[in-house]
Amino acid sequence: MPYYYMNTSYIIYILPGLILALYAQAKVKGAYKKYGEIFSQSGYTGATIAREILDRNELSNIPIQRVSGNLTDFYNPGDKTLHLSEGVYGANSVAALAIAAHECGHAIQDATDYAPLRIRSYLVPAAQFGSNFAFILFFAGLFFSQFLMNLGIALYAIAVLFTLVTLPVEYNASGRAKTILAGILPQGEMEGVHSMLNAAALTYVASMATALGTLFRLLALSGNRRD
Repeated sequence: MPYYYMNTSYIIYILPGLILALYAQAKVKGAYKKYGEIFSQSGYTGATIAREILDRNELSNIPIQRVSGNLTDFYNPGDKTLHLSEGVYGANSVAALAIAAHECGHAIQDATDYAPLRIRSYLVPAAQFGSNFAFILFFAGLFFSQFLMNLGIALYAIAVLFTLVTLPVEYNASGRAKTILAGILPQGEMEGVHSMLNAAALTYVASMATALGTLFRLLALSGNRRD
């Protein structure tokens, strides 16, 4: 397979997603820095706003745990725990409250059996397996057989499906967070909430675009090998 074709396919299919990912990361860091320095008049911290939201939704059984790092927040549907990063857990910033509320949105999704979240949970093992072995099989197929290439593409398609299902999950969680916080925070702070969550949502769009671009590139390289 000509090197120039592989290089060209990288530019066509991969580069746009990478550029979008870099832009999204810059937006998140910019919003986090800006609204991480604006303190909320509500007096809540990330942990206390999360506790308030969970209790209001009859989820008092969900513990809130501090985890190391920044922007490492997540909700674990497996053991029903909410994890807030060091920069969110005890912080009173608008950014911290937005992030904490977003993670509470996932907990509420889990409690209400939100279908896309359930589907994403089912896809996790297959998506991880596909991400780990798809490229090994595909590039082995470049030298040995078309079957291995096709198998690699099929495995990677599962990982792509995971990124597609992730989009409604994340946007829905952000929508829930915005609605909840609009009833708690002063109206003037909601601009920061929207900016923070919209920037975070863009990272998932970028992940999907990168995954789709990679899948299309694998398909193009496979087709070129057959030709």
